Amino acid sequence: MNLSIANMTAIPYRDENETRNRLITEYLPFVKRIVHRMAVHLPSHVDVEDLIHAGVIGLIQSIDRYDPARDNTLATFAMFRIRGAVLSELRSRDVLSRSNRKKVREMQQTWIYLEQKLGREAEDSEVATELGMTAGEFEDVRRMAGFSFVSIDDMDSPSDGEKANLLSQLVSGEDQDALVSIRAQEIKTALAKAIDELSEKEKTVISLYYVDELTLKEIGAVMNLTESRISQIHSGAIIHLRKKLIRNGFLSN
Repeated sequence: MNLSIANMTAIPYRDENETRNRLITEYLPFVKRIVHRMAVHLPSHVDVEDLIHAGVIGLIQSIDRYDPARDNTLATFAMFRIRGAVLSELRSRDVLSRSNRKKVREMQQTWIYLEQKLGREAEDSEVATELGMTAGEFEDVRRMAGFSFVSIDDMDSPSDGEKANLLSQLVSGEDQDALVSIRAQEIKTALAKAIDELSEKEKTVISLYYVDELTLKEIGAVMNLTESRISQIHSGAIIHLRKKLIRNGFLSN
């Protein structure tokens, strides 16, 4: 079955007599697809079944907390809850070692430093040289950076309460506190601008992966590229988006 956000949002929210188990069964393939798509970027030692379990917990929470009176559909609400639950599980497992996280941070900081110094986008080779890395070493760190997901916990907000309100605004689109609404709009605008500044291949991969919900293998077939090359393009796009958001003060480094 070919699942996508578009397909899932077409599923109406059931009336009060619909059982929770029926909804869980109905949306379970959505959980599995989200987890398997995310798992492509993770080390082989990460247990996919554990991530699916975390995703199911996120699904159950979304069903219990969903308010059909709001504008967003259950599928949209569930998508954020499922991904959030899986990301929380990954953070708790510390998928990257402390030393590898340090390397990723150093790469991001060096990239930003060089672009400020040069007044233009820095080339991979220039960043590698600045870091004193070989091309192979740099590519390993670049690949690991693809594991560094952009999440609400990275947002530059002073409190957990503000982060929760911001997430609610981003998911529902409903008016919250005026300052939260302004912040949410600023994030959307900054992210849209950052995406627009990506290369055409990166924009295509981001669109097919996050909007059309294709797997990397499916994207490779569409673009006539190997799955490993699509994975490389995706990681590069995530790196560029993160450093642009960091530079503009929306993410902590």
